[in-house]
Amino acid sequence: MTLTLTFLLLLGLCWNTISEGPPSSSRSPAGLEFELPSTNYETKDSYTPGPIGVLFQMVHVFLHVVQPNAFPEDILRKIIQKKFDLSADYEKVVHYEIGIIICAALGLLFVILMPVVGLCFGVCRCCNKCGGEMHQRQKRNGASLRKCYAGSLLVTCVFISATLRLACPHGHTANALPLLCFSCSVGVIYGFVANDHLRTHIGKTWKLADSNIRDLRTLVNETPSQISYVLGQYSTAKEKAFSDLDNIKSLLGGGIHEQLRPKVIPVLDDIKAMAAAIKETKEALLNVNKILGELKKSTARLSTSLHDVKTNLEQSLNDPMCSAQSEMATCNDVRMTLSQLDNNTNLGQLPSLDKQIDNITNVLQTDLSSLVQEGYKSFNDIPERVQNQTADMVSGIKSTLNSIGSHIENVNKQISIQEKLTGFLDPINHIETSIHRGLPMLEEYNSYRWLGGLVACSLLTLIVTFYYLGLLCGVCGYDRNATPTRRGCISNTGGVFLMVGVGISFLFCWILMIIVVLSFVIGGNVEKLVCEPYQSKRLFQILDTPYLINEKWKYYLSGMVLNKPNINLTFEQVYSDCKDNKGIYTALKLENIYNISEYLNNQEFTKNISGNFDDMKVNIDNIVLLDVAGKKNLQDFSSSGVDRIDYGAYLAETAKTPTKVNLLTFADGLEEKANKLPQGSLKRSLASNAQKIRMIYHGQVTPLESSMTTLHQSIQDLQHKSSGLGVKVHNVISSLDSAQNFIANSISSVIVQESKKYGKMIIGYFEHYLQWVKISIVEEIAACKPVATALDSAVNVFLCGYIIDPMNLFWFGIGKATIFLLPALIFAVKLAKYYRRMDSEDVYDDSSAPGTWHLNL
Repeated sequence: MTLTLTFLLLLGLCWNTISEGPPSSSRSPAGLEFELPSTNYETKDSYTPGPIGVLFQMVHVFLHVVQPNAFPEDILRKIIQKKFDLSADYEKVVHYEIGIIICAALGLLFVILMPVVGLCFGVCRCCNKCGGEMHQRQKRNGASLRKCYAGSLLVTCVFISATLRLACPHGHTANALPLLCFSCSVGVIYGFVANDHLRTHIGKTWKLADSNIRDLRTLVNETPSQISYVLGQYSTAKEKAFSDLDNIKSLLGGGIHEQLRPKVIPVLDDIKAMAAAIKETKEALLNVNKILGELKKSTARLSTSLHDVKTNLEQSLNDPMCSAQSEMATCNDVRMTLSQLDNNTNLGQLPSLDKQIDNITNVLQTDLSSLVQEGYKSFNDIPERVQNQTADMVSGIKSTLNSIGSHIENVNKQISIQEKLTGFLDPINHIETSIHRGLPMLEEYNSYRWLGGLVACSLLTLIVTFYYLGLLCGVCGYDRNATPTRRGCISNTGGVFLMVGVGISFLFCWILMIIVVLSFVIGGNVEKLVCEPYQSKRLFQILDTPYLINEKWKYYLSGMVLNKPNINLTFEQVYSDCKDNKGIYTALKLENIYNISEYLNNQEFTKNISGNFDDMKVNIDNIVLLDVAGKKNLQDFSSSGVDRIDYGAYLAETAKTPTKVNLLTFADGLEEKANKLPQGSLKRSLASNAQKIRMIYHGQVTPLESSMTTLHQSIQDLQHKSSGLGVKVHNVISSLDSAQNFIANSISSVIVQESKKYGKMIIGYFEHYLQWVKISIVEEIAACKPVATALDSAVNVFLCGYIIDPMNLFWFGIGKATIFLLPALIFAVKLAKYYRRMDSEDVYDDSSAPGTWHLNL
């Protein structure tokens, strides 16, 4: 019943729910993220029986040996098609069930023969037959018989357990009987374990059922809120689009600005640098011209000072002392060096730079820097102009987005998921009520079953206990030296216990075998025809046979759910998809009755937005990087003549030393020569002029050298700045014209390109959102794993795991114990003669002829 209800629940839920499910997350290139809250379910999707599973596997192996035939798909299809009429295919059914039939027949034979044999055995013993006579005969082949019993028992033990290898010493049957008792004990243990496992897990059915019902109710209750959440995420995409629309200045305008920037900004930077170079050039010219004027005055003063010293020295050398033979050479030496006291430079011949300064001054009358800033401003105003010109378009797109939002908000109402799922809660509640009403009855019946199983196991335990007690008393009380009529009380009690066990075996073994046969037939067939094919999904393949359940429907499930029986929708595919936690929309192929792709068509939602972008008009056609005055200013700077100055002459003159000779060296030499002269006016005059020369060096030559060095460096800098001035200006003007032409000719294509890119970004938010909605509804929302888990719980866990597996282990253990009680019974009867006290015995008389025996009463 649980299986049927759960399966109907699967069909009903699949049919009534269009979409519902677990969270989904997606990431767009723009970083727009969506994420659904996760749904947690209680029921585990797998079942493990624990350590007892090893015993279950052992029973499965036995069933495979008994029933090795493959799953009878064709037979079952024909039986279902013929409304479960077995008369036509009974031969195939018998052939498939032959193993179980043979085992059941053997069991029934056991049931029939065991009481008959027991009755005959009892009557026979009452007539002092079949070992009922309390007399133990002595036979010559007694030892051989005991060995034969021991060998037979050993072979039996080998079949019971391959791990038991125990030889029976002295051929005593008493040593073999414990192995049989052990085998019976193992079977009884299996029975106890299986019986308790079944009772315990039937008690867990409450928890399993409630867990599945809660999961199904969670699935139903969570679906509307998840669908509303998915549809409500439109506001996130809309807010992102509104933010980008409000930021159109930087996104669209900035995009256009960035596309033009590599062409425009370098040109404006070059013009700006040229404007700065013009100012720097004027400053350099003024500085050079000023230093040059000062140097001309300084060199003139230096020439005057040197001339005065030279004149003074010439007059001093006219002194009569120079006529003397001894001083004549010194005076001549001084006279010959006077030509070195001259100015070494000719700065006065260098032209002034007043003309170039005037030209630069005229150039600077036009403020090129301001013109460049106007070019910068005109270019940087592009984003602002784009924003102003697209204000109406932005307003229209926002209005369109709001209307789309209103349309999407109506999706939940149009699908009416809440209404459908609310109506479906009643079947779930009805199933829950039925389960809660049926489980107490199931537990009550299970308690009776548990009590019956306990009685059966207890009977076997009682029989085995008598055998153990008989062995214990018999072995402990057995005396080899005692004659059969003189055996002890303990040994006799052991024999009595063995016979009591034999009697109970005859009374109840056939009843136990009836239980074994019934549970074997039911459990074995359910395991082979339900549990195994369910796990391998072959049971679903039977149900998926075309025209099987309904002769007019090719596929029953598609006819029931979609009302389109020709669509290939199978139970196996639905179960597999639900097991993989796929959405019901995909699992049941609901696109055949409700195509969400058509309802959430990207083109339908985005064509209005695209139309707004297509109608967008952005006009940027009056960007002037530099006007005519600015270009003329550059040309005037190029023709200012700064680059045509004879820098070589200036550098050559400024690189010279102010004097022809180092005045300090000259003064030192003059003073040295004066020291060679005797005391007098000549010596004093020479020494005085040497001192004046030193003063001229420190006072005029040293500052003049520093100024000339500064002028030389300034001229070099000016030469470097003016080098290739015409080419530089020409290149700047060419780049300016190229950039201006690019703006005039290509700005329209740049605007179109960036507008498409911007529109694609805005539309991409909604395409991504709609794609996420489709993926969520089609693949993830309403993930039907709880339905597959409920079906697994009903069949794989409850029916097969909780009931069939322990039932099969129960009959396997009880049947094993019951079967091996039969040889144990035989050996117990044989063995009892060796333990019980006999009424008479055979005595061997030595005086008699050989081979003569006398009866001793």
